[in-house]
Amino acid sequence: MTASLPLEIVIMAAGKGTRMKSRTPKVLQKLAGRPLLGHVLAVAGQLQARTAVVITGHGAPEVEAFSACVASLCGQFDLKFARQEPQLGTGHAVQQALPALSDEGVVVVLSGDVPLTQAATLQALVDAAGHDRLALLTVRLPDPTGYGRIVRDAQGGVQRIVEHKDASAGERAIDEVYSGIMAVPARLLRPWLGQLTNDNAQGEYYLTDVVAMAVAQGVPVVAHCIADAVQVAGVNSPQQLAELERAHQLRQAQALMEQGVRLADPARFDLRDHANGTPARLVCGQDVDIDLGCIFTGQVEIGAGARIGAYCHISNAVIAADAVIHPFTHIDGEALGASVGEGALIGPFARLRPGAQLGTEVHIGNFVEVKNSTLAAGAKANHLAYLGDATVGERVNYGAGSITANYDGANKHRTVIEADAHIGSNCVLVAPVTIGAGGTVGGGSTITKSTPAGALSVARGKQLTKENWARPTKQPAA
Repeated sequence: MTASLPLEIVIMAAGKGTRMKSRTPKVLQKLAGRPLLGHVLAVAGQLQARTAVVITGHGAPEVEAFSACVASLCGQFDLKFARQEPQLGTGHAVQQALPALSDEGVVVVLSGDVPLTQAATLQALVDAAGHDRLALLTVRLPDPTGYGRIVRDAQGGVQRIVEHKDASAGERAIDEVYSGIMAVPARLLRPWLGQLTNDNAQGEYYLTDVVAMAVAQGVPVVAHCIADAVQVAGVNSPQQLAELERAHQLRQAQALMEQGVRLADPARFDLRDHANGTPARLVCGQDVDIDLGCIFTGQVEIGAGARIGAYCHISNAVIAADAVIHPFTHIDGEALGASVGEGALIGPFARLRPGAQLGTEVHIGNFVEVKNSTLAAGAKANHLAYLGDATVGERVNYGAGSITANYDGANKHRTVIEADAHIGSNCVLVAPVTIGAGGTVGGGSTITKSTPAGALSVARGKQLTKENWARPTKQPAA
C-alpha cells in the first residue's frame, strides 16, 4: 500500500526465451533452486500487493500452473492471468492485463525474468509514483548496450526513454538506462496504453513510449536510480543465468561472513530452495566453519563451533554445536527433517536421509546410510552399513557391512537395538526384531528373532574346512 492506494503487480512472462535453448519456459528456469518467476512472485507477496497479473504466452499452461501453486502457498494476493498471443512488445503485453486492473490502484510493471529486485527498492519506486507521477526504476551501467536510455531535459527531468535500436549515437552514449520496471497510477496508465503505436524499428508496441505521453500531458516523470545492477539484471541465456546465480550466491556468502561464518571460498558456496519447495534459509551459530563447495538447500541450522567439510550437501537439517560433518557427506531431511547431535562425527561419504535423528557424539562413518532412525548418545556405525527404520540405544557399536532389513516387500518394520549392544560385521537384522541391551550379535549372522539382554547370538552356517584340497584346474582347449 502507498498513501491508501492498493498495489497491483503486472508481471510480463510471455516470452519464449529462444536463447535459453530449452523446452522449459524461460521464466521457469531456476536460480538458487527457485524458478525466476517464483522470485518475482515472492516480492509481490512481500509488497502486500492486492493483485498480481501474470501475462503468459509461451508455455502458458506450465507458467500458469506454477504461478497458481505459488499463490496458493503464500495466499497474500489475488492472482490473475492474461494471455499475450502473439507477442508484440512490452506495451502490447501490459495492454492484455488492463481488464484485470482497477483504476484506483498503483500498477508496478515487472519482468518474470528479472528475479533479484528487492522489495525495499520497489517500495521506494511506488512511493516515488504516489498518486500522480510516473516512476521509473533506472540504473547506471558501464556498458548500457541493449538497454533503453533515459533522456533528460536541461533541468534533469525525464523526457523519454529511447530504445537502443532506435537511439542516435549521442543517445547511445547515455549510461543511465531503464530497468524495465515502472510504477504508475492505473488511471494514468490506461489511456496511455490505448495510444501506443508500433512505428519503430522493431514494429512493436513499446511500453516505454508512455514516458513521452506523460511529459506531453505535464505528468511528472521521476526516476529512482539505483547503483545495484544485479537487482535489475535479466536472464536471456544460460550464460546470463549462470552469471546471475554466482552474483546471488556471492551476496548470500558475504552476508553469512558478515555474521561471523567462516567460508573457505565464498565463490564456491550455494544456498538454494529445496526441490520440495522449502525456501532457502541458513542460520549459523558462532564460529561455524564451512569448507569449499558446500551446497545448502531448504531450511538448515548449524550450531556454534560446528565444522562442515568440503563438498557436503545439506538440506532441511539441524546440525548441533561442535558437530563435524566430514567431506562429501549428503544430508537431506526432506519433509521429515534430519538432525545431528552435539559433538557428533559424520562422514566422510555418509548419507543421512529423512527422519535421521542422531544424538550427542554419535559417529556415522564412510558409506553409512541412515534413514528414519534414531541413534542415542555415543552410538557408532563407522563403516559400510545401513540403518533404516531403527531405534538404536546409547553406546551401541554397529559393525561394518551390517544392515537392517526393514522392508518385507509390502510394509516397513522397525528394528530396536538396545543400549550397549554390539552388532558384528556383515549382519542382517530382519525386522521387526529387538536386540536386547548389552547383547552381542556374531559377525555374519542373520537375526530373525528378538534376542535377550546380555546374550551372544550367532546365526550362520557352520564352518567346514577340507585340508589338502585340490582346486580344479582348467582343461586345455580341444
